[in-house]
Amino acid sequence: MEQLTDLKAILHSKRANIYCLEKCRVMVKGGRVVFLTVAETENQYWNIPIANTTVVLLTMGTSITQAAVRMLASAGVLIGFSGTGGTPLIAASEVEWLSPQSEYRPTEYVQGWMSFWFDEEKRLHVAKQFQKLRISYLISVWSKDSDLQSQGFYADDMDISNALKSFSGKIENAHGVGDLFQIEAQLTKKLYKIAANRTQNKEFVRARDAEDTANSFLNHGNYLAYGLAATTLWVLGIPYGFAVMHGKTRRGALVFDVADLVKDALVLPWAFICAKEQASEQEFRQQCLQTFTRHNALDFMFDEVKKVALNKM
Repeated sequence: MEQLTDLKAILHSKRANIYCLEKCRVMVKGGRVVFLTVAETENQYWNIPIANTTVVLLTMGTSITQAAVRMLASAGVLIGFSGTGGTPLIAASEVEWLSPQSEYRPTEYVQGWMSFWFDEEKRLHVAKQFQKLRISYLISVWSKDSDLQSQGFYADDMDISNALKSFSGKIENAHGVGDLFQIEAQLTKKLYKIAANRTQNKEFVRARDAEDTANSFLNHGNYLAYGLAATTLWVLGIPYGFAVMHGKTRRGALVFDVADLVKDALVLPWAFICAKEQASEQEFRQQCLQTFTRHNALDFMFDEVKKVALNKM
């Protein structure tokens, strides 16, 4: 058991890896979690460094052994099942996260979250704070990321700046979550248009079941962000159903709320850039993971959710 305890030495907020696996078998071999791929001449085993991994997504043609699930759970790795490329085969479907069953997570965060959640006014206040954080994070990332700037994404460009200022001004005047959703939709639509213009993708229309590369990459990257959000909430012990914006009847709605903190800043621009550069799904996924790490996306999620739960906003 000492070996399994040692695996937890890396904090979840510092972990770097998300795996999206297809056409392979996940198993335990030599005391390690590996995935087996079948080559023409020989089978190949690839190690999964579970102590530095947050999420393993199993897509088409995969299987996993009970022993592998046990080891992944011991290291606090979330497991998800999805369609090819990390997104569901049916647009209305969502990834079902298999959370490790640890009874030793902190209780202070869920208690703090529940202290405001049943009060509609307080819940709306937190929803507004989340939207403000979303904007501040985008400005921070786009103001310093030289790779994004080389593609024309500057936070102080007039069209971007005006869109963000307009959105920020409308947040406080929202009288309910429905109003906030409409305001958010308007901003997202503007950001899509800005990204499409920057990457000469003038015919882009957002549709989750569309087959064009930009839409596919947006779906793919969003589900990677959902993995980080689900990890954050699981570690802090906050159930996924206690959302502040997305529908309270959806069991995983809080995952979407937390993922929204980083999606516009990180996933959105790179989905369009990688589509323009005709990148493969694997190349796009690698770009997303590098970007998440470079801009401390998981740290940001942890810090802000903790502040909300402990009323330190």
